[in-house]
Amino acid sequence: MTRIPVELGLPSKWWDEINESVQWQDGIFYSLSAAFALVSTVALIQLIRIQLRVPEYGWTTQKVFHLMNFVVNGVRAVVFGFHKEVFLFHPKVLTLILLDLPGLLFFSAYTLLVLFWAEIYHQASEFARSSPTDKLRTSYFSVNGAIYFIQACIWVYLWMNNNSTVEFIGKIFIAVVSFLAALGFLLYGGRLFSMLRRFPIESKGRRKKLHEVGSVTAICFTCFLIRCFVVVLSAFDADASLDVLDHPVLNLIYYMLVEILPSALVLYILRKLPPKRASAQYHPIH
Repeated sequence: MTRIPVELGLPSKWWDEINESVQWQDGIFYSLSAAFALVSTVALIQLIRIQLRVPEYGWTTQKVFHLMNFVVNGVRAVVFGFHKEVFLFHPKVLTLILLDLPGLLFFSAYTLLVLFWAEIYHQASEFARSSPTDKLRTSYFSVNGAIYFIQACIWVYLWMNNNSTVEFIGKIFIAVVSFLAALGFLLYGGRLFSMLRRFPIESKGRRKKLHEVGSVTAICFTCFLIRCFVVVLSAFDADASLDVLDHPVLNLIYYMLVEILPSALVLYILRKLPPKRASAQYHPIH
């Protein structure tokens, strides 16, 4: 009878030993740093290739998307490279800022895809005249501005008063933002996918665009939904917290699923360069 609890406790003991080991912590966080640095480098190389291909155009949607990927993953690489200092900052809100701000930038970068798809959909639909794309861009900037403003207010309050209730609200806010992003991909990715399916089978590039839109929609919807679930879980369960040094395995799984793998896959899927002779209105994300 006395042996059963010991045996049942072995997996937990193994997990705790890894989490509490300084060697494992360093190994995992440095691995995350290297992975983010690699993705950031790929995004920068792609940005340079696009600029060399079409230098006559300014900051197109495609270029901004790759620039933001470079910044987001670069910041993550630096943060996890200095994980020992970052997770021990006082006040704790500094740690939260360094961990949450790249997540908000990730949201802005990938909802840029939603904006682009929404513009295509409205330009091609029968409602194009009544739904000008300028309003879509205004909505994108307004929503992002409101999100950054609310998050900044939460950080300022936590700086002045380290309140667990406000920290809880901050996590729920991030979860809601992630859920909205997932819905955006489902809505406009699904609409664009359905519209492309109605094109004639012999249409040039139809099959490739179907694969591109369908794959990116599925990847981004899944990663934002996972982010939403994990952040809500961490808000209610301290053992699932991501902003502490002694949860390296959870951080590894989380960031691999919600940022590293999705970013790598999307950059691969959208790797094609734009044509050299593009029209003035051409600003696709390939």
